[in-house]
Amino acid sequence: MEIKTIFDNVTINKELRKGWGLSFLVGKKTLFDTGENGFWLLENMRNLNVDADRIEAVVISHDHWDHTGGLWEILKNRKGLKVYACPNFSSEFKKKVKELNGELVESDRVKKIAENIYTTGEIAGEYKGKYIPEQALVVKTDKGLSVITGCSHPGIVKMVKKVKEDFGYEKIYLVFGGFHLIDKYEPEIRSVAEELKEMGVEKAGPAHCSGYDAKQIFKELYGNAFVPIKAGVKFEI
Repeated sequence: MEIKTIFDNVTINKELRKGWGLSFLVGKKTLFDTGENGFWLLENMRNLNVDADRIEAVVISHDHWDHTGGLWEILKNRKGLKVYACPNFSSEFKKKVKELNGELVESDRVKKIAENIYTTGEIAGEYKGKYIPEQALVVKTDKGLSVITGCSHPGIVKMVKKVKEDFGYEKIYLVFGGFHLIDKYEPEIRSVAEELKEMGVEKAGPAHCSGYDAKQIFKELYGNAFVPIKAGVKFEI
């Protein structure tokens, strides 16, 4: 299955917009997160030959502006589009989706979105001392499971462990997206990377809030199995 990186804070060329947050197109019809700005997101889609009209579902990892920012422009053009959210997202988020005629789908556990594509359902996290609900996307292919994360506020290790438990301890082929290690020191980042390797995660692609240091450490530990994530990058899983 093809993954296209629609939005990130780094790009492969100057034609693509960059900013805070991220967005991935999974296959042709599932969008995971929407970056900080809807106009930039749609511009990147056009430049990457992505047909926004083919998208059937948008999965939002968590209710922060840099992951929901592009959603509203998409909904203005796509009435009835399914939006997958966690039950404990804010009432403001849910109200806005409904006002723009989106079909809100809430899930507290694993839910199938499309063939071989699943949401983990709500996973408990913490941000600035407060509870934050977050979900990841899981894609099944003959290579194993791939886990796509927005910010990993619950902890990237915790989220991958939950995926292994919920999906019968299948092989984890690739974990990519935001790992939220940008404010962590080198020993803790290295410990996270090493634990993922010990859990059998074959490839890793830290992006967005993972931070520069995390990218360097994961690249060092994973070598050729490191997956660089930038807006415009596409790859098969």
